[in-house]
Amino acid sequence: MATRTLDRLSWFVSPLLLLLAWFIAARAGWFPPQLLVPPAEVWASFKDLLASGELREHVVNSLSRLAIGFSIGALGGLVFGTAMALSKTVEAYCAPLFHTLRQVPSIALIPMFILFFGVEETFKILIVTKAAFFPVALAASEGVKGIPRGYFEVASVYRLPLWSLLRDVAFPAAAPPIVTGLRISLSRAWMVLVAAELLAADSGLGQMIELSRQMLRIDIVMVGVIVTGAIGFVLDFAFRLLEKRLLRWRPTP
Repeated sequence: MATRTLDRLSWFVSPLLLLLAWFIAARAGWFPPQLLVPPAEVWASFKDLLASGELREHVVNSLSRLAIGFSIGALGGLVFGTAMALSKTVEAYCAPLFHTLRQVPSIALIPMFILFFGVEETFKILIVTKAAFFPVALAASEGVKGIPRGYFEVASVYRLPLWSLLRDVAFPAAAPPIVTGLRISLSRAWMVLVAAELLAADSGLGQMIELSRQMLRIDIVMVGVIVTGAIGFVLDFAFRLLEKRLLRWRPTP
């Protein structure tokens, strides 16, 4: 019990050290105050944004785009990756293009997506979908391929239909890599979304950061950066807890 408490307290050590270094650097004047805003001013700006509802609006808009794009990309990646693992025909025709496209950074596609789809919601949702699709598809494909062949032979003996094969054999056996792929793709999708909002958006955390930079409101920029990092941490931590809960049946080493 004491060890677990110490482990949880250790999570706060590095953020507190960073906050202390930030406070000392700002107090000592190592950087111009226009560039390194003191923590107290950033905290005051955070409270103002929270009270006005502006921060809440940006967060809701960003998370809504993330939820829609990630859901589409993750589901599509799960279906495609499973099909590529179970069908040699799908793998033969689609694997070369799949492995080529997954090497292209999602951020590099933002200008092309803007040209094709404009700067409206479609562009942002599609770029998040792309960022989520490939890690999940790869994880699903590798996970299903790693299932012992004997599982499928037993399913063949019992003549399980395709849905039962997927539900009762493939997905449970491949769950560990698939869940890990989902967690990684969620983090990537969040980073790509904020980057897209920095370049072309009328709302969202990325847009708030970019607009504040143009207006030299570095305090609001830092609020946006901190909130973005905090949301990313919470999403990853929540998915880790879900991962442990879903995979609690696995024997611990």
